[in-house]
Amino acid sequence: METVCGYQGLSIGSVGKPAPKMQRIALSKMVRVPLSAARLEASQETLMFKKIFSFALLACALSAVQAQPQAASYPAKPIRMIVPFPPGGGTDILSRLVANKLTEVSKWTVIPDNRGGAGGTIGIAEAARAAPTGYEMVMGQKDNMVVAPWLYKNLSYDPTKDLVAVAHVAYTPVVIVTSVNSRFKTLADVVATAKAAPDQITYGSPGNGTTIHLAGEIFNTAAHIKLRHIPYKGSNPAMMDVLAGNVDLMVSSLPSAMGQIKAGKLRALAVTSARRSTSMPDVPTVAESGYKDFDVSTWYGLFMPAGTPEGIVATVNAEVNKLLATPDMKAAINAQGAETQVMTSAQFSALLKTDYQKWKGIVQASGATIE
Repeated sequence: METVCGYQGLSIGSVGKPAPKMQRIALSKMVRVPLSAARLEASQETLMFKKIFSFALLACALSAVQAQPQAASYPAKPIRMIVPFPPGGGTDILSRLVANKLTEVSKWTVIPDNRGGAGGTIGIAEAARAAPTGYEMVMGQKDNMVVAPWLYKNLSYDPTKDLVAVAHVAYTPVVIVTSVNSRFKTLADVVATAKAAPDQITYGSPGNGTTIHLAGEIFNTAAHIKLRHIPYKGSNPAMMDVLAGNVDLMVSSLPSAMGQIKAGKLRALAVTSARRSTSMPDVPTVAESGYKDFDVSTWYGLFMPAGTPEGIVATVNAEVNKLLATPDMKAAINAQGAETQVMTSAQFSALLKTDYQKWKGIVQASGATIE
């Protein structure tokens, strides 16, 4: 018996003999050739891959669905904004402006919480340790985000790893001020006196390790003089001593000093930025006073703990940027001597990383360290 093309009984015997009658058989009764072991294994692997891929797609879809309500319903409770300096200083003023506007316009409840000390590093460290739920943020600035990490030997946070840059708020120059009753009328007066009496003229700052402190030290180097640094716990106590004549000068953020300058109690000698401040166009820059390329400024921005959901970061960034674009908010910030500067979270993160490396070189070149 042979099997040919599904028919049974076709003889290939002697020529001339009639062939037996052929019978059609069902396909189900045909002899099947079993799959090879390799083909069977490949088939099983393909099936398993399809199952894994399907589960992965399902997990991604569920994750996206879960994330959308989280960002959409945010915020569901009050947000704490850590202010890493005492009340009355530039960081405090700008923090409260943003918090109040978010509460007033956006209908969020944002509560400022002053946690000053150690040049702002105590408040930043507290924010870095907070749970990444979106309900803890901090108003960081160049001082404690890119300068302090290279000055303090045992700082407990890395701003590029432990925090996420959420929204840039403002840029401001640093200003050198003195009491209106001071003998110093110009920056040239300060330099001439300091050369005649090294280490006798004092200047106050909000604390060791701040951009403002280093601006004073950089000016010492540029002018080949020695002004004696007096660190304070925040801008306000330093300002009070300058007004009282207990300290000769103060190197300050413009928002911290603007109120007293406008009141006619402080004299602005120079701003340390590359260009004049739009808030005080009559005040010269340090570079204009004879110190070419002198440029020290600071910025302020909101940060959250690393791991905060991206949807929440995007929501806060969009809301803050929307506020910064309004004429009222621009005017309020400009009145403090600062300028708004809108950025995406990614742009702000890039600025942080660039300045972080830039100030590493500046601090290391100065040789300054703080225990």
